[in-house]
Amino acid sequence: MPTELRIVSDDPVDRDGPYLVAPEELERLLPDEPSFRVDQLREWLYDKPVTTTEGMVNLPVALRERLDDNLWPFEVEQVQEADGGRTRKWLFRMPDGPAIEAVLMGYRTRTTLCISSQAGCALGCTFCATGQFGFERNLLAGEIVAQVQWAEASLRNQPMRNSPDHVTNIVYMGMGEPLANYRQVRESLRRLIEVKGMGARRITVSTVGVVPGMRRLADEPWQVGLAVSLHAAEDTLRSSLIPLNDRHPLEEVEEAAQYFFDTTGRRVSIEWTLMDGVNDTDEQADLLAPVARRLDAHINLIPMNPTPLTEDRPSSDDRVEAFRDRLLALGANATVRTIRGQSIDGACGQLRAATDGRTGLTSSR
Repeated sequence: MPTELRIVSDDPVDRDGPYLVAPEELERLLPDEPSFRVDQLREWLYDKPVTTTEGMVNLPVALRERLDDNLWPFEVEQVQEADGGRTRKWLFRMPDGPAIEAVLMGYRTRTTLCISSQAGCALGCTFCATGQFGFERNLLAGEIVAQVQWAEASLRNQPMRNSPDHVTNIVYMGMGEPLANYRQVRESLRRLIEVKGMGARRITVSTVGVVPGMRRLADEPWQVGLAVSLHAAEDTLRSSLIPLNDRHPLEEVEEAAQYFFDTTGRRVSIEWTLMDGVNDTDEQADLLAPVARRLDAHINLIPMNPTPLTEDRPSSDDRVEAFRDRLLALGANATVRTIRGQSIDGACGQLRAATDGRTGLTSSR
């Protein structure tokens, strides 16, 4: 059995730009400028981002004009809002063609940004729209960080009502499998935590069970969170939903989650997308509860967003409640995730699907 996923391309594009250059190497973009200009640029990129270089008021006009064309490593192709302006979703288009998505959700005490780590996904989970597009390429660290900074700049220009005016929490739960793009995801974490100053405990990385990546993440110097998308509690069913389970079965995934908990002291969360008659049965709850108890994990139950490329359908509200109640009765910690952005293409892959002419295709990761 292979020990790692094969990564198609670890450095998928060769482009320059302020976010695509490591923050410690920005001077190569400003070869004729004094060193303090580099510090000023770094501050605009990581401390107080702006949507255009016009806002970089302490930089010379000529320098701002030179940087403006490639300030962002993508173009904003679409933006949608819902929930009274407290859910905001962007479709970003890369110069080489791929599209990715990011979703910002405002709450009373936090603003949570869901970001993408790949364009498409190679893992082929049956219920996920992103995987149904196939895999295009990995994102560079700068492309990942730029999603966060665009959201920050957006909040500076247009704050969300009754929510913090900056991104307080980040989840790598958008398009792609973060741990299949480990090197670039790691570098994006370094920039967000060590350069931007984001609290590591406010960042969560999601995975469907890339076991080597889970163990590597546990050994990193930052206490980020880990969310494991199980969706089934026995191998036959899980392999039918998540092909990666043939490579890394449940026992290995649980052992890696336990290693993460033992190493970091941070309990994992278990993500569980409920599908009618598939994984919302009492039997699945009875198998899931002991796993959650052993890991001291919290279970996030996620109502499914249906896709036309699978026959799986969402569980009824009554069945969702019954599944949650059974888990609670068995001593597991479980809650049902509140769905945001239902009036827009809120789930990962959905806005891209609509834009590419496949309206109705949604995701539930």
